[in-house]
Amino acid sequence: MTANTQISTLDQDGEFAAYVARPESKPRAAIVVIQEIFGINAGIRRKCDLLAEDGYLAVAPDLFWRLEPGIELDPDIEPEFQRALDLMGKFDQDMGVRDIEAAIEWARDDMEEGKVGAVGYCLGGRLAYMTAARTGSDATVGYYGVGIDELLREKDAIANPLMLHIPTEDGFVDKDTQKAMHEGLDDHPKVTLYDYEGLDHGFATEFGERRSEEAAQLADKRTAEFFAKHLG
Repeated sequence: MTANTQISTLDQDGEFAAYVARPESKPRAAIVVIQEIFGINAGIRRKCDLLAEDGYLAVAPDLFWRLEPGIELDPDIEPEFQRALDLMGKFDQDMGVRDIEAAIEWARDDMEEGKVGAVGYCLGGRLAYMTAARTGSDATVGYYGVGIDELLREKDAIANPLMLHIPTEDGFVDKDTQKAMHEGLDDHPKVTLYDYEGLDHGFATEFGERRSEEAAQLADKRTAEFFAKHLG
């Protein structure tokens, strides 16, 4: 079952929309799905639907609501891709993480009991790292996060399991950045990094030209096993 809901901000001064996908029976846990720069589009909704099919309550908050509520963009259409980059440049990531935290708390309240994790893609991959460091997410996964080397100072705050998927030919994450991520995080007891040789940014998207089927299935299998282990 899918629906849209409204979630209050942490300080109760506003509210934002979220797409919710529910399993047929009691959720095994909840997962907050963190958007790319393209909004809560068909691909992100599909991520939620697949998680619900696997027994999770899935919630995708509209993180661009302060800029343009309800925006949906297609990365394969160049003007929409450029519009997404513009929105990302205006987006307050610190506020975004607070909205993710509000979504985590909403999910905890909705379930009444059980763990809550998070998974993010692209911009959401970076926000997933920040979520692991700044919120009570019980387990977090980030796909092709950008600029995580700039956030390594926060690594000691990561108290719960975090998995990061890193395509080695990511056009937004150069080799030096990838090296810094490994040097900074490989020995962290809560962090697991996986490299995907020859793959580019966006390889696990549900729809469109960026998807690489074999690598997407491998990464998603690892993510499913990670959540099964740490969320139940």
